[in-house]
Amino acid sequence: TFNYLWREILSYKVTELKGFLIQKSDSSRPSYLYPAGSGDIVPVVEAMLQDAKDCGHDFVFYTVLAEQKALLETLFPGKFEYARITKYDDYIYTSESLITLAGKKLHAKRNHINRFKKENPDWSYEPITQDNMPEVYLMSEEWCRINSCNSQKSLREESHAMRHALNDFFALGLDGGLIRAGGKVIAFSMGDRLTDDTYLVHLEKAFAHINGAYAIINQQFAEHNCKDYTYIDREDDSGDEGLRKAKMSYRPIMRT
Repeated sequence: TFNYLWREILSYKVTELKGFLIQKSDSSRPSYLYPAGSGDIVPVVEAMLQDAKDCGHDFVFYTVLAEQKALLETLFPGKFEYARITKYDDYIYTSESLITLAGKKLHAKRNHINRFKKENPDWSYEPITQDNMPEVYLMSEEWCRINSCNSQKSLREESHAMRHALNDFFALGLDGGLIRAGGKVIAFSMGDRLTDDTYLVHLEKAFAHINGAYAIINQQFAEHNCKDYTYIDREDDSGDEGLRKAKMSYRPIMRT
């Protein structure tokens, strides 16, 4: 789902080789995602190395997990150098912590939510449906106008991903929820299952000028959509300092 939503920015080329899915970014600095599949990965990696050589660029792997690194070191000892790029670390939380916001460290989040509820006594949470999707789309467009999405590269790219998510929401089988206050959609979030025990939140938007709007959609979406999962993955911060602070403020149990 992630690769589909961000396909215009990532510009991946995709192929299949020996039962493995291979993805390569089509950019000025091409890179490869770790092959997805099962079986003997040696000839697959060798083919990828040859492709990089034939195309005249360095061979770069992204999204190499610890167990994948160990396998590569076993199969290709000393072949690769490894470096952690923290801006691509996903932020992982327990579902319980984001639902309950319990403890002293999340006291400020509870205060934000309480203030929101006090200032918006008619607020409500709704799942995203065919009926209210047009309102979500309009709210997304308004958010972009307020935040000048077209003038900032990162927001412009995110707006493309958001448009794909909204246009293909039901075909992709995404889950979504929104907050309504004063009869108007003021926040929404969407995601889907990542693994049996982890839920992945893809996108979240709220009007920042409404006190507690981000806090309430975060908590309510977790409560309604993630309670059957142990963990919630809220993706990376893309190197954005403001986003990093916001994600760290919810006290992740790990970054990976």
